Amino acid sequence: MDTQKRLHENISALADGELADSERELALAALDTAEGQAAWRAYHLTGDVLRDQAQGVLSDGFSASLAARLAAEPAYVPEAAPADRAADPVAPDPAESPADVILP
Repeated sequence: MDTQKRLHENISALADGELADSERELALAALDTAEGQAAWRAYHLTGDVLRDQAQGVLSDGFSASLAARLAAEPAYVPEAAPADRAADPVAPDPAESPADVILP
């Protein structure tokens, strides 16, 4: 297993209170790095969101960044013949990106 991936898994398990004692020293050492601290914050934020306990305001530019990332995602186009798509008025327009549909 990749060392970075294992460190992230250990940090995640530590944040969840599920890390084995034998792995604790390695996880705590990883928290002394900028990447480890960022992972710690991300895992805690994820947990807060999942528990509906997230607080605070989104950072400046969050909406624009999210819209750009969504626009860069490939659009899902079901495998259907063009004639089938014309007959279905609710079928998505393949020329429209998901961000165009979701975000203004």
